[in-house]
Amino acid sequence: MKSFKFKQFEIQQSKEVFRVGTDGVLLGALANVDSVSKVLEVGTGSGLISLMLAQRNSFAEFLGIDINEEAVNLTRVNFKSSPFHLRLKNIRQNFKSFETNEKFDLIVSNPPYFEESDSEKDKLARQTVELNFQQLISKSSNLLSENGIFSVIIPFEIGAQFVKLADENQLFLIRKVNIKGIENSKVKRLILEFSLTEKDVDESEFIIEKSPRQYSDQYLELTKEFHVFRNKYSV
Repeated sequence: MKSFKFKQFEIQQSKEVFRVGTDGVLLGALANVDSVSKVLEVGTGSGLISLMLAQRNSFAEFLGIDINEEAVNLTRVNFKSSPFHLRLKNIRQNFKSFETNEKFDLIVSNPPYFEESDSEKDKLARQTVELNFQQLISKSSNLLSENGIFSVIIPFEIGAQFVKLADENQLFLIRKVNIKGIENSKVKRLILEFSLTEKDVDESEFIIEKSPRQYSDQYLELTKEFHVFRNKYSV
C-alpha cells in the first residue's frame, strides 16, 4: 500500500491496519499537547497521531500501545524512520491489562466505536469487543497525572454517552470541538478533552471543507505544518 508523506515524516501503510484518515489528522493537530512531558497513545494504528504530536511538542516522550501485532510492527517502522524516533516508543499491549507506575500528562486515543463487523481489521481497531468506552475511560482516569488531559475523537452520536461515562469516572469535560465535514452541515465528529479537575468548557467549531472536495481555510491553516498540499482540494 502506498505510503503517506507529510512534511517531516512518512507513514508506511498496510492493508491490515487502518490507513491515514481525517480523524487521526484532526486529533493529531488539535489535541492539547502544550506543556506536557509524557504522552500515552491508546491504539496507535500506524503511529500517525503520536508522530504529529511529537512534531508539535519537541520535548515530550511518547508511549504507544496497540493490541494488533501488525499495527505495532508498522508503528515501529514509522517511529524509527522519523526525526523524533528517540522520543517515541511502541509496545504490543492490551490496554485493559496495561500496568505502569508512570502517570501521563496526555492520554490520546481514536477509540473503537463500531459495534460489529466481519472484518478482522475492524474487529481489533474499531469494535468495542476488545476495549469498550467504560474500560478506556476508567483506565485513563487512573493513569492521568494531576493536571493531565484525556483527549479523544469520536462520532457526534455517541458524545453524550461518552461524556456521561467520563463524569462517572471523575473525568470532567474541559474542551469540546464540534467538527463538521462541510460548511452548513451537521456535526460529524467531536474532539473531547477531559481533566481530573472541573473547569469551564472551551467549545468551538471546526469545518473540514468549505465546499465538496475543497478544504476550508480553517483546515488548511491547521495542517499547514503537516500536509504537503499540491492544491487546496481534498483527496
